[in-house]
Amino acid sequence: MELTEAMRTTGTCRYFSDQEVPDDVLYRAFDSARFGPQGGNRQPVRWIVVRDAALKKAMADLYLPPWKAYFEGISGGDVRVGALPKTVTAADDFAEHLAEVPAIIVLCAEVDGLHPTDTGLDRLSVVGGASIYPTMQNLCLALREQGVATAVTTLLCIEEVKIAEMLDIPEGFITAAHIAVGYPATSFPTKLTRSPVQDIVSLDRFGAAMFDDDAVAKATAPSDLVPAG
Repeated sequence: MELTEAMRTTGTCRYFSDQEVPDDVLYRAFDSARFGPQGGNRQPVRWIVVRDAALKKAMADLYLPPWKAYFEGISGGDVRVGALPKTVTAADDFAEHLAEVPAIIVLCAEVDGLHPTDTGLDRLSVVGGASIYPTMQNLCLALREQGVATAVTTLLCIEEVKIAEMLDIPEGFITAAHIAVGYPATSFPTKLTRSPVQDIVSLDRFGAAMFDDDAVAKATAPSDLVPAG
């Protein structure tokens, strides 16, 4: 499918059918995903596709307690996520049925293949993810191209030690995310809700608007240009 359409419709799926995702579909997705950008071409990412029902159930059992604590925080107003009630309810339903998704893909990364440059700053370190998450997004897009939906969660990373023991993940590797994978129970979204470009892009200085109304109108107007090739 056309790349822009895939990018605009690869949302978080909360409801999956019970149809298994064939090996060839997964292979093609992994084959494309591996070309994600990464520092020094170190290729730190490794994947574990979990299909075993007992393993999925064990992972879901670990997922539920921290999710329920978070869910109660949202419900009580202690956690502000800016999410619509429908979205939160869907996420709760997803948590309750996580064991039933066709596959849970565990995204692992080799610590020696990461080079975070922000560990000395007085804030949360996030830079190491630059060699991990572009590859993960490639996977989600490559699956979307084949009609397969995904839901990315990092909540299970809280239980990394138990997950590592459960899945024989060796020392030197971390868990960076868990991805529920399957065919959607309903159709893919036709329109995702995101902040407009003019609200999130600045020019030269943070908060200095780059795009005015005229620029937006010009950029979004139908074009007569035919793409090269």
